[in-house]
Amino acid sequence: MTFVRGMAPFWLDPADPKIAFPEVELALKEPDGLLAIGGDLSVPRLLQAYRLGIFPWYGPGQPILWWSPDPRLVLYPQRLHVSRNLARALRKNVFEVTMDTAFESVIDACAAPRTNESGTWITTEMTQAYLELHRQGHAHSVECWQQGRLVGGLYGVSIGRIFFGESMFSTVSNASKVALSRLARQLVQWEFHLIDCQVHTSHLVTLGANSMSRNEFVYVLKQACALPGKESPWAFDGYGS
Repeated sequence: MTFVRGMAPFWLDPADPKIAFPEVELALKEPDGLLAIGGDLSVPRLLQAYRLGIFPWYGPGQPILWWSPDPRLVLYPQRLHVSRNLARALRKNVFEVTMDTAFESVIDACAAPRTNESGTWITTEMTQAYLELHRQGHAHSVECWQQGRLVGGLYGVSIGRIFFGESMFSTVSNASKVALSRLARQLVQWEFHLIDCQVHTSHLVTLGANSMSRNEFVYVLKQACALPGKESPWAFDGYGS
């Protein structure tokens, strides 16, 4: 890939953490949203990225790639679509659901190889970066347990009243959906505005996610990220198990 001065993707020198991200409007249209390359995965850099509507996503052996796609897939917590099958699982309390009790196990499970996939974007470097975000109270997980065994969950980053979803996993039917449903219901109680789903997937669309223009998404971020958020530790308010 050839880099042209003044054009995306922009180079972020890892030796200079003070270099700011370029404007998200400068991101490439193809591949959709590629904005910058390089930099680091420090807590300040990651928090800055999320506030601007940017996230890291790259594979093993690649440099850090920073993205801001247009449109953006988002989910309003109060609009989560609950299918009959999912509603049944919720009513029957098939799973015990917790928050922030096994963050490292959740991210490890999300990083594990999956059927029909040759690798993972959750590299060791990414794992360590999000573990540090979690230790500092910025990243959170939801866990689904069955007979004491972790069978599903999700993790993401919280800033103000926005939850930036990163990944989810399930080894038992409906486990990740139950985790998302419990999270969405709790986020409504905490008056969160959005769950950022980043990029389009048919799975998330069936759960109620919709596309939002990047301009609108950035506008919402500016408002919601400035509001006081939920401090750690995260836990369900009176339900979730």
